Amino acid sequence: METAHPFDDRPRAGSPEYRRTVVAMVAVAVATFAQLWSVQPVLPEMAADLGESAARVSLTVSAATGALAGFALVWSGLGDRFGRTRVIGASLAVATLVGCAAPFAGDLWLLVALRAVQGAALGGVPAAAVAHLSEVLHPADAARAIGVYIAGNPLGGMGGRLVSGWAAAAGGWQWGVAATTAVGAAAWLVFVCALPRRSRGAPAARSGGGGGRGRWRAALATPGMAALYAQALLLMGAFMTVYNLLGFRLTGEPFGLSQAVASSLFVAYTAGMAGSAWSGRAGARWGPYRVLAASAAVMGAVAAVLAAPWLPVVAAGLVVFTFVFFCAHATASAWAARRAGSGRAQASSVYTLAYYVGASLLGWVGGVFYDHWGWGAALAFAAALCAAAPLAGLGLRSRGRAPATGPGGSPAAPRDGAAAREGEKPPKVV
Repeated sequence: METAHPFDDRPRAGSPEYRRTVVAMVAVAVATFAQLWSVQPVLPEMAADLGESAARVSLTVSAATGALAGFALVWSGLGDRFGRTRVIGASLAVATLVGCAAPFAGDLWLLVALRAVQGAALGGVPAAAVAHLSEVLHPADAARAIGVYIAGNPLGGMGGRLVSGWAAAAGGWQWGVAATTAVGAAAWLVFVCALPRRSRGAPAARSGGGGGRGRWRAALATPGMAALYAQALLLMGAFMTVYNLLGFRLTGEPFGLSQAVASSLFVAYTAGMAGSAWSGRAGARWGPYRVLAASAAVMGAVAAVLAAPWLPVVAAGLVVFTFVFFCAHATASAWAARRAGSGRAQASSVYTLAYYVGASLLGWVGGVFYDHWGWGAALAFAAALCAAAPLAGLGLRSRGRAPATGPGGSPAAPRDGAAAREGEKPPKVV
């Protein structure tokens, strides 16, 4: 936790500059995740139009998420050198331009290539956004802004899926992708117009802690870090397996829903915002390992519920599945950054890498299960990933309770100026 200098003049909560910064960063979250997941609700229509299997068309999702994971580290270094807002603006501009070309791809592999380029470009936002908020806002209020930004991630993911699905129902999957690109362009304009002038191109703050090699050592070799990265890999793989294939399930038998109605179930993503916010209180009360283990267990149990042939049961299960996933994600990402100490930025990059490798690789494997053995087999694969996550994290049980966390799982400011230490039980909040 950064300590505020008595004369720190960075914007405080409630000031116009603070509000403009938060609006700008929520806009980039919406632009990023709306475009990243834009093809997910139209995968069944894309498969029918291009004559491809579920596993193959799901590569349009995996290519984007995999490239985002691979290039997040590159963008992070560019942000250190050129300024985080320049990186964010450039990455969104390139991604939106590539998104304009995607609807004209008449071949699956050309579309996969375009999605890979788009995902690589989008990697600049998660690589720089949280660090930017930490650097340009007053330390006492930065955690609150980061929580709002994190809530913007599922908002963008849900909005992109809904817009894409509804537009595709009217004019085909190409219209769905084009509509989401238009949302991304509008959000990019909001970012450019809202961003305070003194934040533009602000150089990255240099963190201490023994130089770059020492920070990477802290991110990779600190006990418990590998287990936390495994949570991101496995649980995101389960989450993407369900969401990639849900459209095939809902538009097929026994439901036979239209594209527009099936896409409407992605409104369950709003549960992710609630899960992110609730994770901080849950971690403070029960400890982060218990939150992670319970979330994984509930995800695995709900995966079985999603096999039911009754739409209300599937809809309710999807809400619970999404809620507990984002609860686990917020808990693990905050815990990883906190445990890494001086390697916080590097730990966030590695966590992001694991998260999107899970989305791209394991999400694709889920599609293979679906193609060969059906929806039940894909759900069994997702449940197995959920069972593996707490096993991979068994070593975290001895790490004690984590300090209280703020919105979205970000570390909360210590009470009464006392440094929160891992292993202490946080004071009860009345």
